[in-house]
Amino acid sequence: MAATLNLELVSPERLLVSEPVEMVVVPGTEGYFGVLPQHMLLLSTLRPGVIDVYNGGAISERYFVTGGFAEVTGTSCTVLVDEALPLNSLTKAFVAERAARAKALMDAATTEEETRRASVAIVHVEVMAEFTVN
Repeated sequence: MAATLNLELVSPERLLVSEPVEMVVVPGTEGYFGVLPQHMLLLSTLRPGVIDVYNGGAISERYFVTGGFAEVTGTSCTVLVDEALPLNSLTKAFVAERAARAKALMDAATTEEETRRASVAIVHVEVMAEFTVN
């Protein structure tokens, strides 16, 4: 059996994953990075992208994340995300609905903060669209 590390994927709403995995690939701000058992200590911010979870020598699960933080130790990888969605839920209809909401936020924005939030939502939708499954 391959060596494993404990992966915890946590959103504000709930604990999404808590399981031993062979490897996880995370979208760090400076680029994707892989985490294997006995990885050096690391703390990284995340950018919108996909987390790939490996078991049995292949990708077993994939999650789209909008951002957050990853903390890596030799035995664990804890990923705290703003939002995580199973990659197979990113349908064209879902992304189109998110795009419409982001556009509505931008159209309704009256303050600098509202404009910033709408801009972030638009960026998330643009990245989501790259991973749309159907």
